[in-house]
Amino acid sequence: MATVNRFEDLICFQKARELTKKVYGAFNGCRDSGFKDQIQRASVSVMSNIAEGFESGTRSEFINYLFIAKASAGEVRAQLYAAADIGYLNIETFKCLNALASECSKLISSFITRVKEGARGGTQLKHIVRKNPAEEIIKEFAPEVYERFHPKR
Repeated sequence: MATVNRFEDLICFQKARELTKKVYGAFNGCRDSGFKDQIQRASVSVMSNIAEGFESGTRSEFINYLFIAKASAGEVRAQLYAAADIGYLNIETFKCLNALASECSKLISSFITRVKEGARGGTQLKHIVRKNPAEEIIKEFAPEVYERFHPKR
């Protein structure tokens, strides 16, 4: 599996971005500013948490942010049901947005599994090569013993 260096390259981020764009478009003319604000914020939260987690540096933080992003996708879906029930959305728009939000959830869930299984721990957990103090003492005071176990290359 190739290493992804930018969150923009993640498929789940790209889908979340598409979801946000479509949610903003669908509710552009909505006069219920409280509802409009809430669903738009939830959609932005999906993509924002993917990005924030990616940039966090540790696997555990990344996974936590991915779960938050997945929860926000669920929030969007719940609000879409309310929007359809209230009459803010027609059935075609509801189906389109709901399918996109569901796809985001599935992609994030699948990605969480992959991140959990991955070998890399994150940039903050790179192993630091530490010198053994005993080895340093031997090297300084008994170089012939040190050389026997650590020949020069």
